[in-house]
Formats: sequence, C-alpha cells, structure tokens
Amino acid sequence: MEANYPKYVLYGLLIVGSWLLSCLLHFQVFHLSLFPYPSSLLVSRRVVLPPALDASFLPPPPDGGGGDGVERRRSSSSARAEATCDGRYVYVLEVPPRFQMLSECVEGSPVFEEPYHVCVLMANSGLGPVIPPAAGNGSVDGDIIPSTGWYNTDQYALEVIFHHRMRQYECLTGDLAAATAVYVAFYPALELNRHKCGSSATERNEASREFLRWLSSQPSWAALGGRDHFMVTARTTWMFRRDEAGDALGCGNGFLAQPESGNMTVLTYESNIWDRHDFAVPYPSYFHPSSAGEVAAWQDTVRANRRPWLFAFAGGRRANGTLPIRDHIIDECTASPPGRCGMLDCSHGLEGSITCRSPRRLVALFASARFCLQPPGDSFMRRSSIDTVLAGCIPVFFHEASTFKKQYRWHERDDDTTTTTDADRRRYSVVIDPDDVVEGRVRIEEVLSRFTDDEVAAMREEVIKMIPRFVYKDPRVRFEGDMRDAFDITFDEIMGRMRRIKKGEILGWKQDGDDDVITKDS
Repeated sequence: MEANYPKYVLYGLLIVGSWLLSCLLHFQVFHLSLFPYPSSLLVSRRVVLPPALDASFLPPPPDGGGGDGVERRRSSSSARAEATCDGRYVYVLEVPPRFQMLSECVEGSPVFEEPYHVCVLMANSGLGPVIPPAAGNGSVDGDIIPSTGWYNTDQYALEVIFHHRMRQYECLTGDLAAATAVYVAFYPALELNRHKCGSSATERNEASREFLRWLSSQPSWAALGGRDHFMVTARTTWMFRRDEAGDALGCGNGFLAQPESGNMTVLTYESNIWDRHDFAVPYPSYFHPSSAGEVAAWQDTVRANRRPWLFAFAGGRRANGTLPIRDHIIDECTASPPGRCGMLDCSHGLEGSITCRSPRRLVALFASARFCLQPPGDSFMRRSSIDTVLAGCIPVFFHEASTFKKQYRWHERDDDTTTTTDADRRRYSVVIDPDDVVEGRVRIEEVLSRFTDDEVAAMREEVIKMIPRFVYKDPRVRFEGDMRDAFDITFDEIMGRMRRIKKGEILGWKQDGDDDVITKDS
C-alpha cells in the first residue's frame, strides 16, 4: 500500500490539473477576462467602452447601477452579442482635448462656487443639481415634486446626457468596419455658449469650423463622407444657421450650414419644418427616472392632481411688442375672473428670470391647470412645452411649427398607433390662430371653455400617456422595468436611418416617415 501511494497522488494531480485547465479555457473563451492577450483574437466583434468623459467631476455609477451592467455586457458570449447587436453596432468618436467643453470641471475647482457655471449646470452626468426635498411636509405652494429622480436640468444639457447614455449602450464597438453608425461626441451648444451675444462672427465660428476640419480628416469619415455619423446639438436649428454677413443678433454661428455637418444626421431641439435638414428631439425636463415604477407613480400623481385653473402661462413679454401674442396672453390672463388663469410672469428682469427658473413653481403651476399656453418665444418650440407634458397639462399652441406633430413626430405618436390616420388620432392639444387673438376675433378663455369635462379628461389622459416618451432616464444607473424614453425612441430611429444609408437607400436628405422629401446633393 505504501509503495503505491505516490502513484495515486500522481493520478489525483493529473485529474485536478485537467479540470483546472478546462475551467480556465472556458472562462477565457466565454468571459474574455482572465488572460492578458487581446480577446479580439477570439471574437471578431466585441463591446468596447469609450474612454471616460472629459468632465472628470461627473460621478461614477452608483453601486448596483451601471457598473454591474458593464460587467454583464463583458461577460456575454460572442454568439449572443452577434445576434443582439447585428446592425446595431456604434463607434463612439471621442474628440481631442482642444474640443472638449468641460475640461475645467475637475473636483475641487473654484468654478463650482458659481451657481450658474457650466460645470455646476452639467453636474450629475448632465442632469444638473438635485432638487432637494421640499421644506416641511412637501406641500409648499402646491408642490408635488417627489424627493427623488428630479433635477434642476439646464435646457442645453442634452449633449452631455446623450453622451452618457451612449456610454451605457450595449453594442459599442472599437471596430469601424463593424459599426453601423458613428456617434460624434462633440457639444456644439456648449461651445457656442462660451461666446457672448455681440461677439464677432469670426470668434463664434472659428472653433466649430476647426472642429469640422478635424472631423472630416478622421478615418471614420472616409467611407461615406460622414453620412453614417450622427450627433446632438442642444439648441434650435436656427442658432446654428446664422449668415455671418446678416447676423445682427450676434448670438449664433454657421455650424450646421457647413457642408460637413450637412452630411451628418443631426439632432436639434427644433427643426425648420419648411426646409428640413435635421431632426427635432425633446428638450430635457426635470424628471429623470431610474425605474418604470417611478414614472407610473408620477403619472398617477398628475392624473389625480386638482386643477383649479382653466389655463396657465409661464413667460414674459418681449421688448417693443415684438411678440404681440404674448402681450395678449398676459393681458387676458391678468383680466380673467379669479380662478380662471394661473400665471408666472417672467417679464420683470432678474426677479422674473429667477421665478421662471424654479422647477417647483413651474411644475406646480402646470399641474394645477387644464390647459397650458405655449406661444412662440425666441423660436417656435419652447422647453416649457415639455414641462407641460410632464405636468399632464394639455398644451395650447399658436403656430404649427410649435406643435409636437411637426417637431417631435418620433415621440408624439404611440408605437401602437403608427398606422392610424390623422382622423384616428386621439386629440391631445389645441391650436389657436394667433392673428385671431391679436386682432380681437377670439378670446383664449372662450375657446378653451367650449371643451367639456369629458373631452378635457380624454385629452389629458393622452398627454399623461406621452410622459414616458418625453423624459430622459437617469444615465448613471441601470433602469428598472420596461420603458422606452425619449433617448430610446430617438436612438432607434437614428439606427434605422443609418441602416438604410448603409444599404444605399438614402443617398440625399430624406425625412424618414414623412411625406416631405427634400432634394439635396449627395
């Protein structure tokens, strides 16, 4: 027995060694994480996370949030990734340091002591500062904002929010040949915001032109001349199509008027509905949920909220009566009988500006009214229109270019009703001719009073159903539940367009899903 002991030891070592070798090979092939040599030798397409954003102060995903999702994506088998990501791979084109807009936003920087500095406004991955819980019992001035999921989000923050959502996308690739689309991680609106109105056209245009020269020199550009590239510009199309010679305002630039940007698919807050060159997507509002349950709870809240006002308006007059419809709205609201019109007047300088920047006051006002008036402001589409949807208030527009049907056609429709005709659509908004109001032929109160309680309830329900499609999820955490938000809808539409471009179906400019086809040299 003693003479045979070493033989049993040897057999045991061989068995254990074989088992360990099998385990190591299994983990290397299927989990791509144990050995240092490139895993691209084993799979042709793999998930590659982009480098960290230029703003190092932005916090990492909370425990149990996005970080776990990254590990899950890395541990997926190559076969499963191929099936899930086929036709959906995206290459993220990060920009050099000289084009990064948030490079000064580092932890401990004195810029965070300025409440309106861009670094403060873009904190929390672009969501902005957290809206703290209301004092007392949380019912101050009709306040209904929950204690979590709400942020004082700047209206120009979508570039940063979108970038962070792209970082969490499950089908990123470092292989240009495998990519269906290229996402350009540049922030044109934040770049434009660096220049004060009245600065020279050269100053406002030089940086963006330099960026476009760099972009068009990249390897990703060569194959299709940028037609498979997409990007976000967190302003209206008008602010990026300024004619240098005739730009009296001195507030915009010609970024989107250049040939290079004309080849890309560009997202803006408002598109030119008469000569389309870009796609409009909703402004970000204040609610950034982390679960479908949060959204459902908020929908229940606004559905049940008391609405003592017939209509409401938040905004200000324009100097020298340049927007007479606003003057008439404010005058009519002021003269209305008690309990008919609620208003936040933003006309009074700094005080009015601060008042109308308060998310609590805005949401409380809109959630207490049946109808919310949305006249044009600096352009046709207002961020206030999105706040109206968020509050479950029926929007009242005064121009077709302000309507969701013309601007946010990807988002205003329900996926279950994409094949319905206009006659079959459920009504959710009101359009009033501004000339009729200004020239005294109609009064807003009379028009809105004609709707019965049942009609108002049905319209409001349609608006409340829209809420998930008009909010942007918290990009830092893994969302719980099944819900498509504004980003998901936008991204699916972009990728569908990119696949058609790759197949040669779209060579010029075509508004997908629209009857309008705009001729453009390709």
